[in-house]
Amino acid sequence: MEKLRKATSEDGVLTRIGQAIMLHRAGDREEARNRLTALWYEIGPQGDAFHRCALAHYMADTQDDPRDELDWDLRALEAAEGFVTERPEGAAPGASSVADGPGPRHPLVALRAFFPSLHLNIAADYAALDRPADAHAQLRRARASINALADGEYRQGLRDAIDRLQLRIDGAAGRTA
Repeated sequence: MEKLRKATSEDGVLTRIGQAIMLHRAGDREEARNRLTALWYEIGPQGDAFHRCALAHYMADTQDDPRDELDWDLRALEAAEGFVTERPEGAAPGASSVADGPGPRHPLVALRAFFPSLHLNIAADYAALDRPADAHAQLRRARASINALADGEYRQGLRDAIDRLQLRIDGAAGRTA
């Protein structure tokens, strides 16, 4: 029974993140931001890294200031990078696991799916802040991490978005040079 209660509680966090996303997509940016902020403090710094990553990833989209958006995207990346822990006690050298404290374990494959999108978002933030060198560095990381994804619509959509942002940044640099 305790396992069921814990699973329901964790699913509740993702449900609440999803509800805030729906509010944002429906045009209520402020209420989405308010709900995500409350949930961020409820989860706390020791909360599940997957939840923190997902929440920060979507919280970035609700920001009005590009610097705030960058801050949230960096928090999402930090949480995603926190998934991969040092090798568990007794594990073979070089082994790693995906975990965040005593909470649920998340497959490394699911984690890898976050990275191209996170790096793309951070690159877009840097481009909005007129920091093309930083944007290019993040685009390189996005391209490198996209290979971990299975072929399909999601992967191709990210490739196309990376290419569009690259063209936009290069075009802006050409206009100012």
